Amino acid sequence: MQPIMAKATTSRVEPGKKRKRKDETFRISKKSRTVTVDSPREVDFQDQALQLEEKIFQSRTNYNNIHTLLQYLQEKVGALDEDIVAAVTLCRVFCRLMAGGSLSKLREGSGNEATIVQWLRERLQDYEQGLLRLLRNGGTGKQSTVLTVVMRLVKEKALHLNQSEDAVWQNGLFGKLVQTLIEENVAEETRTEFVEKYVEKYDDVRYYTFACLADLASNNGPDALVQNILTIMAVIESIPEQQEEIGIFYVGSPNKSKRDIHSMPAHKKQAQKAWMALLRQDLSKNQRKTILELMSYRIAPWFLRVELLMDFLTDSFNVGGSTSLLSLSGLFYLIQHKNLDYPQFYRKLYSLLDSRILHSKHRSRFFRLLDTFLASTHLPAALVASFVKRLARLSLFAPPSGIVVVVPWIYNLLKSHPSCTFMIHRIGEGDQDEETWGDPFGQGESDPMETHAQESSLWEIQMLQSHYHPNVATIAKIISEQFTKQAYNLEDFLDYSYGTMLDAELSKDIKKPPEVDKTKSVQYQSCIVKSHEYYEEDMALSLDAAIHRGFRECKITANNGQVLLKK
Repeated sequence: MQPIMAKATTSRVEPGKKRKRKDETFRISKKSRTVTVDSPREVDFQDQALQLEEKIFQSRTNYNNIHTLLQYLQEKVGALDEDIVAAVTLCRVFCRLMAGGSLSKLREGSGNEATIVQWLRERLQDYEQGLLRLLRNGGTGKQSTVLTVVMRLVKEKALHLNQSEDAVWQNGLFGKLVQTLIEENVAEETRTEFVEKYVEKYDDVRYYTFACLADLASNNGPDALVQNILTIMAVIESIPEQQEEIGIFYVGSPNKSKRDIHSMPAHKKQAQKAWMALLRQDLSKNQRKTILELMSYRIAPWFLRVELLMDFLTDSFNVGGSTSLLSLSGLFYLIQHKNLDYPQFYRKLYSLLDSRILHSKHRSRFFRLLDTFLASTHLPAALVASFVKRLARLSLFAPPSGIVVVVPWIYNLLKSHPSCTFMIHRIGEGDQDEETWGDPFGQGESDPMETHAQESSLWEIQMLQSHYHPNVATIAKIISEQFTKQAYNLEDFLDYSYGTMLDAELSKDIKKPPEVDKTKSVQYQSCIVKSHEYYEEDMALSLDAAIHRGFRECKITANNGQVLLKK
């Protein structure tokens, strides 16, 4: 074949101006370098790559330099960044070739021209495969650079190659990129960068990302792939609410005749499809909890038909435990905002009030929701009384941090439902003969309308007034006093814990220091030292044996958990 000289690409450059050799978009990431000073070999290769690039545009006879650069991309040469240098150089080469029309087939082109175009397209495919391979196997720094290069190629192909949108996006290089990003070898930072730099910023990237993830989530894959799909979708926050919010595109403004990419409902429909495909997967317990935590503010707003979420939320609500707690916000969102009906919602909610609820790490979240669920003044008094009585009973076995939430919550509920306040004044356990008295409240009854809580009293709160912790005893007394306060701010009590309560005690100013008998203190310290020496000599000494040997007291010190014995 007679060589065909390329049209002088340099003729595109204005006279007197030098062609820009490096695109600022594709500077090699400093993270990808393993040394702070470029080695001579690396500097030499950068110069060599620039020379190969320059010769490619001087003549078509030098197109084989593309093949040379591809070899560097595919080879692993120690700790040097020759593969990254080759990747960035080839990106500039192919972007210029596509912009110049060298990869577009002409209808009236000669056979030689078609052969060259076909060869360049094949090399472009090799280049794309090499980039995806480097994305899988490279370090975090290299992955960041490759991500930028691939997205630049996607943009140039969409602008200059006469291909359909599906061929460029969903079924093309972009679809392969999304498929690679969910693989286990890709760093979490790379997925986050993809979402922050492209998905959150550009409407078309977000649209086709959901389209690709919907296809990937429809196939049964390993748990790691499902987790990575969830990771990407969970951090997408830009939910369009109005048609005017659609208009920022990575590949310019697409053809107006293609309405889906311009339609806000179409964007939501694509996201809905992706989320539904993910919800049909066999999710682990942690994955289900993650989805439930995001349901009301990050997932449900995408849905055009929110009733599709009802089955998932109902199944999660029926699981019990913390999973049921997390599903409450999603269910209430559907009930309140979408007017969906959940049969026996309050009965199921009542069943969550068990011995674990006041010890749960989700206690604060639960009380916020419970406060919302029972805020309506139109609820039956029997229902409200059952919730009040059940939590009052559970508070007898709760930690102090849980009790200080329950008592103000009961106060607020009684204040908003005055018909239940008579439970405070009814005759309690100690006011009748022991043989005839019995609390009519049915602790084991699952239906809150049948517990007879209205016939009972809040004697549990009266018992809490004698609690060992002074803060609990003080706050329990508000139920016995006049209800002059309109309501307590529940947020002031939700973050209490043993740590915060101890810090509060230690931070108090001591007005009068307690008197200390220094004589007894010195004697006790000497006993501690003596017993400590004995304990060190006999590490196997048990407490029972210690008692038989004449030791009366023991004390655990802060020093390495030592058990100190006292005669």
